[in-house]
Amino acid sequence: MSKRDEEPKEKKKQPIPPMINFLLGGLSGMAGTCVVHPMDVIKNRMQVHKGKSSILNIIGAIYSEEGITTFYSGLTAGLVRQATYTTVRLGIYNQMQDFWRQRYIGRPSFAVLAFMAGTAGAVGAFVGTPADVALVRMTTDGRLPVEQRRNYKNVFDAFVRIAREEGIFTLWRGSVATIGRAVVVNVSQLATYSQVKHLIASQTNVKEGIGLHFGASMVSGFVTAFNSMPFDIAKTRIQNMKTTETPPGMISVMMSIAKNEGIGSLWRGFWPTYCRIGPHTVLTLVINEQLMRLYRTYFQ
Repeated sequence: MSKRDEEPKEKKKQPIPPMINFLLGGLSGMAGTCVVHPMDVIKNRMQVHKGKSSILNIIGAIYSEEGITTFYSGLTAGLVRQATYTTVRLGIYNQMQDFWRQRYIGRPSFAVLAFMAGTAGAVGAFVGTPADVALVRMTTDGRLPVEQRRNYKNVFDAFVRIAREEGIFTLWRGSVATIGRAVVVNVSQLATYSQVKHLIASQTNVKEGIGLHFGASMVSGFVTAFNSMPFDIAKTRIQNMKTTETPPGMISVMMSIAKNEGIGSLWRGFWPTYCRIGPHTVLTLVINEQLMRLYRTYFQ
């Protein structure tokens, strides 16, 4: 089949209703989180740890001192984060792509895809920041001395206590860093995924399906992990701070880390980040593609 034959087929795709787009995005992210959450715990522990420590040391310390269930500490926050952040970002991104398909001929350029992804990420990050704050605190709580631990019972207990003890705006602490990270993550993840998927499909005999989605996801996951790490570590440090005063800005935190701990520290926890982002990207995007395919098959 020639490219010319394939193009009209792509144009004939009916847009998925907005509510369904958002619902499928959230379900995809939550499913991925259930699998990769332990890597979130390890990543956050490495990022708040200011000395040198390997991923194996962190895993060993968590397992021996706190038990295997600690690898799923903060899972409720992780799921609520996906229910807010991923629902919004994937929903908006898919809606913007549907909008483009209905009004223009041909694929959007990488610049347009990047704009769509960055916009979707920024909005999603703002909505998801409260759950992100709770997630960082719940996954790093076990490393503190017993008397200093926050001991949130679940994500909703965290929301109530943070608002009561530190002020409601603390739920959006680090939102600038979170939004900055989300723009980088979404441009790297979603736009790269769309572009790589198109390149693989157009340059090889790989057809639309799980194999193509998996390959594109692995490439976009690596690019995402590398590009987002400096923003991610700044976000984690800011959100974990115990202070009611205005926290430092994202750039100042990055500069402080680079100056005091070495520039390589901005990529501390890269491998657990990739081991989280890589599989999560694969699971989220593959599941999202399959859910959209099933919806189009059975409901359109």
